[in-house]
Amino acid sequence: MKEPPVRRNRSGNIFGRIVLVLLLIVVVAAGAWGLGALNRKDAAPLGPPPFLVPIQEVEPGAAAPGNAVVAGANPLEEWATRVASKTDIPLRALHAYAGADLAMQREAPACRISWSTLAGIGRVESRHGNINGSRLQDNGLPSRPIIGIPLDGGPGVRAIRDTDGGRLDGDTTWDRAVGPMQFIPGTWNRWAKRAAGDGLPADPQNIDDAALTAARYLCAGGARDLGTGQGWWAAVMAYNNSVEYGQSVFSGADAYARASVAQ
Repeated sequence: MKEPPVRRNRSGNIFGRIVLVLLLIVVVAAGAWGLGALNRKDAAPLGPPPFLVPIQEVEPGAAAPGNAVVAGANPLEEWATRVASKTDIPLRALHAYAGADLAMQREAPACRISWSTLAGIGRVESRHGNINGSRLQDNGLPSRPIIGIPLDGGPGVRAIRDTDGGRLDGDTTWDRAVGPMQFIPGTWNRWAKRAAGDGLPADPQNIDDAALTAARYLCAGGARDLGTGQGWWAAVMAYNNSVEYGQSVFSGADAYARASVAQ
């Protein structure tokens, strides 16, 4: 005798399928949420946004950038900490720029060079000692020497034969710009001055020595007044004879000066 057919519980099957579908939805939703959270984490900024410097296409000689003095900074640490929080200038570099400014106020007050102009140059030349993987250290030296390309007369490059036997730049054939302020060895040897006054030779890789030497070179023995448009542009164009370069330095210097006095 044939067994009667087993009657399947369709309601049970339907219920099981519904449960399976719901489980799949939960799993997919959880995965999507986790991926989204991961993406949001990856997209989150790692620190404060970069300090923006709008490029000002100022005509050479037309004006000097804003000038915010350091004279009232007492103590210097408080001033530097406040300005560093408003700009992308490392605290250690700010000490060097301000120190050079104060030194020149004593050595050549008529020059009226400012820390912000030195910072504008440091920004363009080496991102304040932080370029090509180098990092400015507490001792004022980059984590590895900053040495530019050989000045071999290639496209857009001056040809300058070796002037220091490779002592500063390691190149005995061509000169190379060195340090956070990118000095050519011949210029460095003429204007270099040790900021610490400890009797040691000035070091172009040291941000304090480089900033002070840059200030002395820009002032040209006190013969220039960087508080005027004509004097400022003459100094910066002597540093690098390029209008575009001067505009970049001007823009950074002006932005830094304005940020330092903003409430």
